[in-house]
Amino acid sequence: MMLRASGEYHGKNFDIDAVRDDAAAADSGVAHAEALLAFAEHAVGGDDDELARSRERLRTEMDDAALVDTAAIVGNFQRMTRIADATGIPLDPPVNALSADLQDRLGLTEFSAAENTVRPNRLVRGVVGALRPWLLKLAAGGLARARAKAARTDATSGDNATGC
Repeated sequence: MMLRASGEYHGKNFDIDAVRDDAAAADSGVAHAEALLAFAEHAVGGDDDELARSRERLRTEMDDAALVDTAAIVGNFQRMTRIADATGIPLDPPVNALSADLQDRLGLTEFSAAENTVRPNRLVRGVVGALRPWLLKLAAGGLARARAKAARTDATSGDNATGC
């Protein structure tokens, strides 16, 4: 959901189907999507040889820092998912409603942990779908105001981008 919202905010259109469709990864709009997707799959898949090849591919196509960042992100998502699944935590209702279409599109409701979350009804999904563009603009405005406030705070405290 965050990739879709981030892309829309920045005026980019990412093909979210690439998350579950290897063939769509190359045309997804995400730089190095195929290598990132392969690494994510192999990091949770259990085949050490495949993981080693995916790790080397990321180093070659990107760099060591990108490999570390990618591994940290995959590990963090695994951690969060395992905690949520183990405790039975449902999705927050607003996140659930805003992401219902993606849950369906990506087949996320096929996983057993989906039983922990009550699916929004058609009316809620329709209303959220209709309001989505407005909600995105509202969120973008809030983000812009927060960034402006942080910049004003930095300027008045004598901080700048170089940390001096």
